[in-house]
Amino acid sequence: MAQDDDPTRDSAPDLQILGDQITLQPRSYVEARRDGDHEEALMHNMARFRSEPLQFLREVSLYVSGMGWRAYDKVIGQPIFYSGFSEHMKNSVVSAPLLQARISHLADRRLELEEKEGWLRKDDKDFAGMKAHRRAVVEEGIQAVAEKMTNDMICKFESKTFIRGAYYMVTQLLTRAYHQGIHVSSEEVLRLRKVAEEAERKKQSIIFLPSHRSHVDYVSMQLICYRLGLALPVVVAGDNLNFPVVGNFLQHAGAMWIRRSFGNDTLYTTLVQAYIDTLLQGGYNFECFIEGGRSRTGKLLSPKFGILSFILDSLLSGRVEDAIICPVSTQYDKVIETEGYVTELLGVPKKKENLADFLKGSSVLSLKLGRVDVRFHEPWSLRGYIDEQLTKLTKSPESLSMNTKTAENAAIKQKLLRTMGYKVLSDINDVSVVMPTALIGTVLLTLRGRGVGMSELLRRIEWLTARVGAKGGRVAHFGNAPLADVVERGLDVLGKDLVGSIEGLAEPTYYAVDRFQLSFYRNMTIHLFISEALVSASMYTRVKQGGGPANQEISYTALRDQVLFLSSLFRGEFIFPSDGLAVNLEKTLIGLENDRVIKLQRDEKGTIYSIGLAEEERIAGRENYDFYCFLIWPFIESSWLSAVSLMGLTPPLGHNDDVWIEVAKAQNTAQLLGKTLYHQGDLSYFEAVNKETLKNSYTRFEEEGIIYAVKPKDKKAPPRLRLSPEWMPSRDPRSGALRAEGKLWDFIEHISSSRREGKNRRDGATVSTRVLRLADVLGGGLYEEAAAPGGESRMDVGVAEEMKVVLKAERRRRKLEGRAQL
Repeated sequence: MAQDDDPTRDSAPDLQILGDQITLQPRSYVEARRDGDHEEALMHNMARFRSEPLQFLREVSLYVSGMGWRAYDKVIGQPIFYSGFSEHMKNSVVSAPLLQARISHLADRRLELEEKEGWLRKDDKDFAGMKAHRRAVVEEGIQAVAEKMTNDMICKFESKTFIRGAYYMVTQLLTRAYHQGIHVSSEEVLRLRKVAEEAERKKQSIIFLPSHRSHVDYVSMQLICYRLGLALPVVVAGDNLNFPVVGNFLQHAGAMWIRRSFGNDTLYTTLVQAYIDTLLQGGYNFECFIEGGRSRTGKLLSPKFGILSFILDSLLSGRVEDAIICPVSTQYDKVIETEGYVTELLGVPKKKENLADFLKGSSVLSLKLGRVDVRFHEPWSLRGYIDEQLTKLTKSPESLSMNTKTAENAAIKQKLLRTMGYKVLSDINDVSVVMPTALIGTVLLTLRGRGVGMSELLRRIEWLTARVGAKGGRVAHFGNAPLADVVERGLDVLGKDLVGSIEGLAEPTYYAVDRFQLSFYRNMTIHLFISEALVSASMYTRVKQGGGPANQEISYTALRDQVLFLSSLFRGEFIFPSDGLAVNLEKTLIGLENDRVIKLQRDEKGTIYSIGLAEEERIAGRENYDFYCFLIWPFIESSWLSAVSLMGLTPPLGHNDDVWIEVAKAQNTAQLLGKTLYHQGDLSYFEAVNKETLKNSYTRFEEEGIIYAVKPKDKKAPPRLRLSPEWMPSRDPRSGALRAEGKLWDFIEHISSSRREGKNRRDGATVSTRVLRLADVLGGGLYEEAAAPGGESRMDVGVAEEMKVVLKAERRRRKLEGRAQL
């Protein structure tokens, strides 16, 4: 089929970029849903040799000869892609004063050790000369190691011919997988180009901080920068992708290889800092992922502060004057890796990347995965942000010197990192668009019943689209295409493996085939409605009790307390509005009242004292209220499961409490417990056994001192944990059975009060007996294994006591900061 006959080619307007000129093609203009927001298709499918051999050869010749914008000339930014670029960067890094000071320090330490061991003796006749010679040898050796590590690490922008060929090849592959191309907002990219021009003039770097759901994220960013005529950013990449052939290709296309863990290697740590300093001092664009790794769940992960810490140190130290931060959202109709994510989340260990799997995985390129939507938040000055935050954090920021290492400076830097990380995540959420597949997945997983007819599916998607807009979100638009066509297109992209249909009925009926994988797309919308979901789940503590409307009302105080509890429980799981609990709760309640979901009872002063379901919502079958509950219930289930699994960490009778369990084994046992409870009917959502969410819950429990976790000094030894004594459940002294009482059990019941009611959970006593027995059996197996000879489970008493002191200090610090406690 010829290109012009392909109906998917012009599914959205085209943005034509020729060199440094950007032109909107008149035939492509489509009025967007929001004023001043024109969304454009950045790429089209390219010609294929079999169907259009002449057009294919013409396109190849354009790339090879570098005609028009394909020449990648007049790029906005600092010079890259010239012979000798890599050597220049390597020399700049290894000669950096910071790195040279570290090499000198390491040489001093080495000489001190050699003197201590008797290799160098002060009573030797020519001690000073021997020491100077030895220092020179040691420094030369460390320098050689630094040069080798630098060469392996740095990005190698060397050849325009290479990057033109790489762009063509990658575009060919990407537009076959994502057949509707990459879409951007023309206003955002025009603004980005202006910012880039100003940054070039000031010799400042643009630091792109994208969300991370797929390996396609950094590919799409490089393609966009190429098409816009921006200097390609250096991309921070884990060295797990640095395997033969592919690693070398990526390094010449922009990858900077770093280890997954630095450990105590001070030379390597300083080398990374020196390279980042060199890039930012030179005004080279830079890209790293704010979440660290890819999100396996579809929603944004908590920020990782590793690379951000290096960037912040560059500015706080004064080695770099300023840099521009640009948060980026990348959304997909369908993510290539979701099937693999499900496998990992169900407990199958992740395979190491290799060329064979890469080539095998390329078969997905024959699929039709829809489109990629990339959105750029308005860039902001990092120096301006730091100055603003320091003014809030200290009384006299002008006299503050961040060059010295003090406890106060370390605390200030940690606060800066945290606030900056969550600001970037909030900015990403602000500009993210909701894809049709996310709308479909969200609706299918928030409806009661086995399936839904097409008319009802369209009605609920239309309602959800309106709600997204009302919450300040944006839905990816398809010009003037009818909603039914957009939904049909989304169903085709999701495919029959995710959404099934039943024919031969009164109307086409659709149902979720793989709810676990479909939850990835539902989670792309949850950030917009997290406040409503928490309020609805808190109200459910009364709604689930049944009875008349009056019996299901909840007092404002009880609602606020439960919202506070759930917010604290999910502090590491979601990005919450920054207004504070009281303001955000009032906004949410008024919003739900205006939407006729809830009814607020006020006293004569206008103060809310009671909340219940609105009569209109009851008549409508609670469909909107249930929608918000269905969004949060899987996460409540997962937290409940994690807490129940902690009951199994109670030492059996006759065992001392100094036995420590491997963290990974405890979490794997929690997952096994969840799978069992799901199939026995005591767990409503299979996605509650999600390994990532269970891990987040354990981290949250550690933060609150419910469990103690320690990392042994031996790097090969795995982290271990045990229950805190104050949270330890009791056992029946005769039978040894766990008792459904105590602080931990009350905590579990507190979570359970907002769980979805089910047929197997109406008799609490029966459930507590059955579930606790199973948790105890599984936990007992962990103790038998850990306490066995050679189990290496017992921690040094001094270390355990030290950890208790640290945890108590951490709890005091959180109280001083006024954070909500579980």
